[in-house]
Amino acid sequence: MIKVRNLTKKYGNHLAVNNISFDIKPGKIYGLLGPNGAGKSTTMNILTGCLAATSGEGKVDGHDIFDEPIEAKRHIGYLPEQPPVYGEMTPREYLMFVAEAKGVPFEKSLRHVKEVMQLTQIYDVRNRLIRNLSKGYRQRVGIAQAMIGEPDVIILDEPTVGLDPAQIIEIRNLIRKLGRLKTVIISSHILAEISAVCDHVIIISHGNIVANDTLENLEASASRNNALTLKIKGDKARAEKLISSVSGVASAEYSENGGIVSASVIAEEGADIREAVFNAFASAKMPLLDMHTNETTLEDIFLGLAYGSDERNAYIAEPEEEEEIEEEKPKAKEEDDYKPLFSSSDDEEDDE
Repeated sequence: MIKVRNLTKKYGNHLAVNNISFDIKPGKIYGLLGPNGAGKSTTMNILTGCLAATSGEGKVDGHDIFDEPIEAKRHIGYLPEQPPVYGEMTPREYLMFVAEAKGVPFEKSLRHVKEVMQLTQIYDVRNRLIRNLSKGYRQRVGIAQAMIGEPDVIILDEPTVGLDPAQIIEIRNLIRKLGRLKTVIISSHILAEISAVCDHVIIISHGNIVANDTLENLEASASRNNALTLKIKGDKARAEKLISSVSGVASAEYSENGGIVSASVIAEEGADIREAVFNAFASAKMPLLDMHTNETTLEDIFLGLAYGSDERNAYIAEPEEEEEIEEEKPKAKEEDDYKPLFSSSDDEEDDE
Protein backbone atom coordinates (compact mmCIF):
# COMPACT_ATOMS: atom_id res chain seq x y z
CA MET A 1 0.00 0.00 0.00
CA ILE A 2 2.73 2.49 1.05
CA LYS A 3 6.43 2.09 0.34
CA VAL A 4 8.99 4.49 1.79
CA ARG A 5 12.64 4.26 0.80
CA ASN A 6 15.58 6.31 2.14
CA LEU A 7 13.37 9.23 3.12
CA THR A 8 15.32 12.22 4.44
CA LYS A 9 14.27 15.69 5.53
CA LYS A 10 16.66 18.46 6.60
CA TYR A 11 15.91 21.90 7.99
CA GLY A 12 19.21 23.67 7.51
CA ASN A 13 21.67 21.72 9.65
CA HIS A 14 18.91 19.91 11.54
CA LEU A 15 18.19 16.36 10.35
CA ALA A 16 14.50 15.76 11.12
CA VAL A 17 14.16 12.46 9.22
CA ASN A 18 17.26 10.39 8.57
CA ASN A 19 17.18 7.99 5.61
CA ILE A 20 14.22 5.89 6.82
CA SER A 21 12.54 3.03 4.94
CA PHE A 22 9.39 1.05 5.76
CA ASP A 23 6.31 -0.56 4.20
CA ILE A 24 2.65 -0.17 5.13
CA LYS A 25 0.51 -3.16 4.18
CA PRO A 26 -3.27 -3.04 3.73
CA GLY A 27 -5.78 -4.05 6.39
CA LYS A 28 -3.77 -3.18 9.52
CA ILE A 29 -3.53 -0.40 12.08
CA TYR A 30 0.01 0.95 12.25
CA GLY A 31 1.40 3.06 15.07
CA LEU A 32 4.20 5.57 14.50
CA LEU A 33 5.56 5.96 18.01
CA GLY A 34 8.23 8.24 19.37
CA PRO A 35 8.96 11.13 21.72
CA ASN A 36 8.06 14.69 20.79
CA GLY A 37 10.41 15.98 18.11
CA ALA A 38 11.36 12.48 16.92
CA GLY A 39 10.24 13.12 13.33
CA LYS A 40 6.78 11.51 13.35
CA SER A 41 4.77 14.49 12.14
CA THR A 42 7.43 15.38 9.57
CA THR A 43 7.19 11.86 8.14
CA MET A 44 3.39 12.06 8.01
CA ASN A 45 3.44 15.47 6.38
CA ILE A 46 5.74 14.13 3.68
CA LEU A 47 3.55 11.07 3.08
CA THR A 48 0.45 13.23 2.73
CA GLY A 49 2.10 15.66 0.33
CA CYS A 50 2.05 18.57 2.77
CA LEU A 51 5.83 18.77 2.92
CA ALA A 52 8.62 18.11 0.44
CA ALA A 53 11.41 15.69 1.31
CA THR A 54 15.09 16.51 0.94
CA SER A 55 15.70 13.11 -0.66
CA GLY A 56 14.27 9.62 -0.91
CA GLU A 57 11.02 8.32 -2.34
CA GLY A 58 7.55 7.32 -1.24
CA LYS A 59 4.78 5.55 -3.10
CA VAL A 60 1.09 5.20 -2.29
CA ASP A 61 -0.60 2.36 -4.18
CA GLY A 62 2.14 2.61 -6.80
CA HIS A 63 1.89 6.41 -7.23
CA ASP A 64 4.99 8.43 -6.39
CA ILE A 65 4.08 11.09 -3.81
CA PHE A 66 6.44 13.58 -5.48
CA ASP A 67 5.94 12.83 -9.17
CA GLU A 68 2.21 12.00 -8.99
CA PRO A 69 0.99 13.95 -5.94
CA ILE A 70 -2.66 14.26 -6.98
CA GLU A 71 -3.07 10.54 -7.68
CA ALA A 72 -1.20 9.62 -4.48
CA LYS A 73 -3.36 11.95 -2.37
CA ARG A 74 -6.56 10.35 -3.68
CA HIS A 75 -5.64 7.25 -1.70
CA ILE A 76 -4.98 9.10 1.58
CA GLY A 77 -7.21 10.72 4.17
CA TYR A 78 -5.37 12.88 6.70
CA LEU A 79 -6.22 14.28 10.13
CA PRO A 80 -3.52 16.70 11.38
CA GLU A 81 -2.96 17.19 15.10
CA GLN A 82 -5.21 20.27 14.93
CA PRO A 83 -8.44 19.24 13.11
CA PRO A 84 -8.93 21.53 10.07
CA VAL A 85 -12.59 22.25 10.79
CA TYR A 86 -14.52 25.51 10.35
CA GLY A 87 -16.45 26.51 13.45
CA GLU A 88 -19.06 28.57 11.61
CA MET A 89 -20.17 25.52 9.58
CA THR A 90 -22.26 22.55 10.66
CA PRO A 91 -20.70 19.06 10.31
CA ARG A 92 -22.92 18.34 7.30
CA GLU A 93 -22.01 21.62 5.56
CA TYR A 94 -18.34 21.11 6.28
CA LEU A 95 -18.26 17.52 5.01
CA MET A 96 -20.16 18.50 1.85
CA PHE A 97 -17.55 21.23 1.32
CA VAL A 98 -14.72 18.70 1.78
CA ALA A 99 -16.44 16.30 -0.64
CA GLU A 100 -16.64 19.03 -3.27
CA ALA A 101 -12.99 19.96 -2.72
CA LYS A 102 -12.02 16.30 -3.19
CA GLY A 103 -14.00 16.07 -6.41
CA VAL A 104 -16.76 13.75 -5.20
CA PRO A 105 -19.81 14.09 -7.52
CA PHE A 106 -22.70 15.94 -5.83
CA GLU A 107 -25.25 13.12 -6.06
CA LYS A 108 -22.75 10.65 -4.62
CA SER A 109 -21.61 13.06 -1.91
CA LEU A 110 -25.14 13.26 -0.41
CA ARG A 111 -25.11 9.52 0.32
CA HIS A 112 -21.40 9.37 1.10
CA VAL A 113 -21.47 12.19 3.67
CA LYS A 114 -24.45 10.61 5.44
CA GLU A 115 -22.65 7.24 5.66
CA VAL A 116 -19.50 8.85 7.03
CA MET A 117 -21.46 10.82 9.65
CA GLN A 118 -23.21 7.64 10.77
CA LEU A 119 -19.95 5.70 10.96
CA THR A 120 -18.25 8.41 13.04
CA GLN A 121 -21.42 8.90 15.14
CA ILE A 122 -21.86 12.59 14.41
CA TYR A 123 -25.13 12.26 12.50
CA ASP A 124 -27.18 13.43 15.50
CA VAL A 125 -25.21 16.72 15.64
CA ARG A 126 -25.02 17.21 11.86
CA ASN A 127 -26.92 20.53 11.98
CA ARG A 128 -25.17 22.10 14.98
CA LEU A 129 -22.38 24.62 14.53
CA ILE A 130 -18.99 22.94 14.88
CA ARG A 131 -17.79 25.64 17.26
CA ASN A 132 -20.52 24.60 19.70
CA LEU A 133 -19.49 20.93 19.70
CA SER A 134 -17.32 19.31 22.35
CA LYS A 135 -13.67 18.63 21.54
CA GLY A 136 -14.46 14.93 21.20
CA TYR A 137 -17.12 15.63 18.58
CA ARG A 138 -14.86 18.07 16.75
CA GLN A 139 -12.23 15.32 16.62
CA ARG A 140 -14.86 12.99 15.13
CA VAL A 141 -15.67 15.61 12.52
CA GLY A 142 -11.95 15.78 11.71
CA ILE A 143 -11.77 12.00 11.30
CA ALA A 144 -14.93 12.12 9.15
CA GLN A 145 -13.31 14.61 6.75
CA ALA A 146 -10.32 12.28 6.42
CA MET A 147 -12.72 9.52 5.31
CA ILE A 148 -14.40 11.60 2.61
CA GLY A 149 -13.54 10.35 -0.86
CA GLU A 150 -13.14 6.74 0.34
CA PRO A 151 -9.33 6.77 0.65
CA ASP A 152 -7.50 3.48 1.16
CA VAL A 153 -5.30 4.84 3.98
CA ILE A 154 -6.38 6.98 6.94
CA ILE A 155 -3.52 8.88 8.64
CA LEU A 156 -4.22 10.33 12.10
CA ASP A 157 -1.71 12.58 13.86
CA GLU A 158 -2.16 12.50 17.68
CA PRO A 159 -5.91 11.73 17.35
CA THR A 160 -6.70 11.78 21.08
CA VAL A 161 -4.56 14.70 22.24
CA GLY A 162 -6.42 16.96 24.66
CA LEU A 163 -9.40 14.63 25.07
CA ASP A 164 -10.82 13.47 28.40
CA PRO A 165 -10.75 9.73 29.29
CA ALA A 166 -14.30 9.06 28.06
CA GLN A 167 -13.61 10.80 24.74
CA ILE A 168 -10.33 8.89 24.34
CA ILE A 169 -12.19 5.58 24.68
CA GLU A 170 -14.74 6.70 22.09
CA ILE A 171 -12.04 7.71 19.58
CA ARG A 172 -10.13 4.46 20.15
CA ASN A 173 -13.28 2.46 19.46
CA LEU A 174 -13.82 4.48 16.28
CA ILE A 175 -10.21 3.82 15.17
CA ARG A 176 -10.69 0.07 15.72
CA LYS A 177 -13.83 0.25 13.60
CA LEU A 178 -11.92 2.09 10.87
CA GLY A 179 -9.19 -0.54 11.03
CA ARG A 180 -11.67 -3.16 9.87
CA LEU A 181 -12.41 -1.09 6.76
CA LYS A 182 -9.18 0.76 5.94
CA THR A 183 -5.46 0.81 6.53
CA VAL A 184 -4.88 3.20 9.44
CA ILE A 185 -1.66 4.95 10.53
CA ILE A 186 -1.59 6.68 13.92
CA SER A 187 1.13 8.98 15.16
CA SER A 188 1.56 9.34 18.91
CA HIS A 189 4.15 9.83 21.63
CA ILE A 190 1.98 7.87 24.09
CA LEU A 191 2.70 4.14 24.27
CA ALA A 192 -0.70 3.30 25.78
CA GLU A 193 -2.36 4.94 22.78
CA ILE A 194 -0.47 2.75 20.32
CA SER A 195 -0.72 -0.50 22.29
CA ALA A 196 -4.48 -0.04 22.73
CA VAL A 197 -5.37 -0.05 19.02
CA CYS A 198 -2.40 -0.90 16.79
CA ASP A 199 -1.31 -4.18 15.20
CA HIS A 200 2.14 -3.01 14.17
CA VAL A 201 4.52 -0.46 15.69
CA ILE A 202 7.23 1.67 14.10
CA ILE A 203 9.32 3.40 16.76
CA ILE A 204 11.18 6.48 15.59
CA SER A 205 13.81 8.43 17.53
CA HIS A 206 15.90 11.41 16.42
CA GLY A 207 14.67 10.87 12.86
CA ASN A 208 15.71 7.19 12.77
CA ILE A 209 13.59 4.03 12.85
CA VAL A 210 14.76 2.01 15.87
CA ALA A 211 12.06 -0.70 15.82
CA ASN A 212 9.57 -1.95 13.24
CA ASP A 213 7.57 -4.96 14.41
CA THR A 214 4.27 -6.27 15.75
CA LEU A 215 3.29 -5.68 19.36
CA GLU A 216 3.38 -9.45 19.94
CA ASN A 217 6.99 -9.70 18.79
CA LEU A 218 8.02 -6.71 20.87
CA GLU A 219 6.37 -8.24 23.93
CA ALA A 220 8.04 -11.58 23.21
CA SER A 221 11.44 -9.93 22.99
CA ALA A 222 10.75 -8.29 26.34
CA SER A 223 9.88 -11.58 28.03
CA ARG A 224 13.13 -13.18 26.79
CA ASN A 225 15.13 -10.71 28.87
CA ASN A 226 13.52 -11.43 32.24
CA ALA A 227 15.58 -11.31 35.41
CA LEU A 228 14.90 -13.39 38.50
CA THR A 229 15.08 -11.83 41.97
CA LEU A 230 15.57 -14.13 44.97
CA LYS A 231 15.64 -13.75 48.75
CA ILE A 232 17.26 -16.70 50.52
CA LYS A 233 17.74 -17.46 54.22
CA GLY A 234 21.22 -18.78 54.83
CA ASP A 235 24.85 -18.50 53.81
CA LYS A 236 25.82 -16.38 50.81
CA ALA A 237 28.57 -18.74 49.59
CA ARG A 238 26.20 -21.70 49.69
CA ALA A 239 23.51 -19.76 47.81
CA GLU A 240 26.04 -18.78 45.12
CA LYS A 241 27.07 -22.43 44.70
CA LEU A 242 23.47 -23.62 44.33
CA ILE A 243 22.56 -20.94 41.77
CA SER A 244 25.70 -21.53 39.73
CA SER A 245 24.79 -25.22 39.52
CA VAL A 246 21.50 -24.46 37.75
CA SER A 247 21.59 -24.91 33.99
CA GLY A 248 20.60 -21.78 32.04
CA VAL A 249 21.99 -19.18 34.45
CA ALA A 250 23.90 -16.50 32.53
CA SER A 251 24.97 -14.27 35.42
CA ALA A 252 24.10 -13.41 39.01
CA GLU A 253 24.78 -10.70 41.58
CA TYR A 254 24.54 -11.16 45.34
CA SER A 255 24.27 -9.16 48.55
CA GLU A 256 23.79 -10.25 52.18
CA ASN A 257 22.16 -8.53 55.12
CA GLY A 258 21.39 -10.12 58.48
CA GLY A 259 21.47 -13.70 57.26
CA ILE A 260 19.28 -12.93 54.22
CA VAL A 261 20.89 -13.29 50.80
CA SER A 262 19.50 -11.22 47.92
CA ALA A 263 20.29 -12.49 44.43
CA SER A 264 19.58 -10.98 41.02
CA VAL A 265 19.85 -13.77 38.44
CA ILE A 266 19.88 -13.31 34.65
CA ALA A 267 18.84 -16.35 32.61
CA GLU A 268 20.19 -17.26 29.21
CA GLU A 269 18.00 -16.17 26.29
CA GLY A 270 14.88 -18.33 26.06
CA ALA A 271 15.60 -20.20 29.32
CA ASP A 272 13.04 -20.49 32.14
CA ILE A 273 15.06 -21.36 35.24
CA ARG A 274 12.44 -20.79 37.93
CA GLU A 275 11.56 -24.45 38.54
CA ALA A 276 15.20 -25.55 38.55
CA VAL A 277 16.14 -22.82 41.03
CA PHE A 278 13.26 -23.76 43.33
CA ASN A 279 14.16 -27.47 43.23
CA ALA A 280 17.85 -26.73 43.92
CA PHE A 281 17.08 -24.81 47.12
CA ALA A 282 14.37 -27.27 48.18
CA SER A 283 16.76 -30.22 47.81
CA ALA A 284 19.40 -28.37 49.82
CA LYS A 285 16.75 -27.53 52.47
CA MET A 286 17.71 -23.90 52.19
CA PRO A 287 14.64 -21.65 52.68
CA LEU A 288 13.73 -19.65 49.57
CA LEU A 289 11.77 -16.73 51.03
CA ASP A 290 10.88 -14.97 47.78
CA MET A 291 11.26 -15.50 44.04
CA HIS A 292 9.80 -13.27 41.34
CA THR A 293 10.57 -12.20 37.80
CA ASN A 294 11.35 -8.63 36.84
CA GLU A 295 9.77 -8.54 33.41
CA THR A 296 10.91 -6.03 30.84
CA THR A 297 7.75 -4.16 29.87
CA LEU A 298 6.80 -2.46 26.63
CA GLU A 299 7.43 0.82 28.45
CA ASP A 300 11.01 -0.29 29.15
CA ILE A 301 11.50 -1.25 25.51
CA PHE A 302 10.05 2.04 24.29
CA LEU A 303 12.20 4.14 26.63
CA GLY A 304 15.30 2.13 25.77
CA LEU A 305 14.76 2.36 22.02
CA ALA A 306 13.35 5.86 21.76
CA TYR A 307 15.67 7.59 24.21
CA GLY A 308 18.74 5.32 24.40
CA SER A 309 20.17 4.02 27.65
CA ASP A 310 21.75 7.27 28.82
CA GLU A 311 18.78 9.39 27.82
CA ARG A 312 16.39 6.85 29.34
CA ASN A 313 18.20 6.92 32.68
CA ALA A 314 18.05 10.70 32.68
CA TYR A 315 14.38 10.57 31.72
CA ILE A 316 13.28 8.28 34.55
CA ALA A 317 15.78 9.36 37.23
CA GLU A 318 14.58 11.38 40.14
CA PRO A 319 16.01 14.90 40.21
CA GLU A 320 18.85 15.38 42.61
CA GLU A 321 18.28 17.60 45.58
CA GLU A 322 19.75 20.97 44.87
CA GLU A 323 22.01 22.57 47.42
CA GLU A 324 20.20 25.35 49.12
CA ILE A 325 21.70 28.70 48.29
CA GLU A 326 21.05 31.46 50.72
CA GLU A 327 19.59 34.37 48.86
CA GLU A 328 21.27 37.69 49.35
CA LYS A 329 18.95 39.86 51.35
CA PRO A 330 18.28 43.29 49.92
CA LYS A 331 20.10 46.04 51.67
CA ALA A 332 18.00 48.13 53.98
CA LYS A 333 17.14 51.53 52.67
CA GLU A 334 18.63 54.56 54.30
CA GLU A 335 16.46 55.91 57.05
CA ASP A 336 15.86 59.14 55.16
CA ASP A 337 14.69 57.22 52.08
CA TYR A 338 12.12 55.19 53.99
CA LYS A 339 8.62 56.58 54.28
CA PRO A 340 6.10 54.33 56.02
CA LEU A 341 2.69 53.95 54.45
CA PHE A 342 1.10 55.10 57.69
CA SER A 343 3.33 57.41 59.68
CA SER A 344 3.33 57.55 63.44
CA SER A 345 2.36 61.22 63.29
CA ASP A 346 -0.76 60.28 61.34
CA ASP A 347 -1.61 57.66 63.97
CA GLU A 348 -1.26 60.27 66.70
CA GLU A 349 -3.59 62.62 64.81
CA ASP A 350 -6.15 59.82 64.45
CA ASP A 351 -5.96 59.12 68.17
CA GLU A 352 -6.65 62.74 69.07
